[in-house]
Amino acid sequence: MNEQNNLMDKIISLCKRRGFIFPGSEIYGGLANSWDYGHLGVELKNNIKQLWWKKFVHLRDDVVGMDAALIMNSKVWEASGHLKNFSDPLIDCKKCHERFRADLVNAKDSCPNCGMKDSFTEARQFNLMLKTFLGPAEEEANVVYFRPETAQAMFVDFKNILQTTRKKLPFGIAQIGKAFRNEITPGNFIFRTREFEQMEIEYFIKPPKKDEEWQVPFEMWRKEMIDWIKDMGIDISKVHELEVPEEERAHYSKRTIDFEYEFPFGKKELYGLAYRTDFDLRSHAAASKEDLSYVDPETNEKVIPHVIEPSLGVDRTVLAVLVSAFDDSNPERLVLKLPYKLAPYKVAIFPLLKNKPELVSKAKEIYDTLRKDFMTIWDDRGNVGKRYYSQDEIGTPFCITVDFDSLEDGAVTVRDRDTMKQERIKISELKKYLSEKLN
Repeated sequence: MNEQNNLMDKIISLCKRRGFIFPGSEIYGGLANSWDYGHLGVELKNNIKQLWWKKFVHLRDDVVGMDAALIMNSKVWEASGHLKNFSDPLIDCKKCHERFRADLVNAKDSCPNCGMKDSFTEARQFNLMLKTFLGPAEEEANVVYFRPETAQAMFVDFKNILQTTRKKLPFGIAQIGKAFRNEITPGNFIFRTREFEQMEIEYFIKPPKKDEEWQVPFEMWRKEMIDWIKDMGIDISKVHELEVPEEERAHYSKRTIDFEYEFPFGKKELYGLAYRTDFDLRSHAAASKEDLSYVDPETNEKVIPHVIEPSLGVDRTVLAVLVSAFDDSNPERLVLKLPYKLAPYKVAIFPLLKNKPELVSKAKEIYDTLRKDFMTIWDDRGNVGKRYYSQDEIGTPFCITVDFDSLEDGAVTVRDRDTMKQERIKISELKKYLSEKLN
């Protein structure tokens, strides 16, 4: 376990040192489990989100996207059951007053914070909704909540989406966005935070007359999620599917699968896939008195669609990608073996010597040309060997060095991150060479 903890420490250190992820509000002492994405982290995160959107929205005829407000009418959360059911069991230590989730700490054990035995209070339910106020007065009538999930907006806007897209069942609505949960014990770097980002789809199907009718699209989405995990370069051998038992499922779910990943701090949930039945649309129709049914254009049958929900966390994806890509097996160099499509920079340009104007000029010419098509970084610090290792640490797949021979033969040295193999490639052929490699 110490080795695993050490791995987590190395990843956190790399993230801060190289500009992937910083502690939030650090110059003011930070804010518990608040993290900011730096210049490399935001590129990695955006690459993940863009690939997800392309795979599940742009390349599918049966899914459309939306982007909803973070704060919704409080009646939404009453209808969805969040104000009543969205809670965790909470216990307090009577000595140090630290609070813990009762399902994660054995009340018979000593307090993890102060070591006191038999010091816990009785468990009570703690609502995870993050409350704020709209308007100038902080009074009950102005209470609103930051959304704890992105899903409800897709149900509330179901009627608008249906009328404007004219989609036929089955079809889905996709959304990427922030959600907020007042977690009792957040932790493990970006794994569990109070502010996080989700990539979710609500996939609407006809009310099934038998189980096989919802099991088929459920299995389709299960396979899609496995394919996505592989696409991200996440070590599939460390991914496990947990069939969530009925007593542990959300109140709306008839079946839930958790995709768990072996993080350095333990096997934890990465993604979830749930069959939500017709709970959400039926609840919102009853509460709002709006007709949220679907009329079959062929039979004129009026039904309330059922829903299958693939839910994927952006931040947990980032963390699983980093853990899978991190390679310090060679004591001489640390490599972040990111899939090419996820790497913040695809190619780095080096002039062999930064004090030779002719080399810098030629290198700048190549840099300005390639950056139109590839995310490209300029690096002229230190010697070339150190630059290679610097780019290895941030996952850059290819490094191009312009040397004195380049001025004569019109070729450059291209070095591969993973194999460290070097090739001489004509400058005129660089774009084609990189396109083939990166794609």
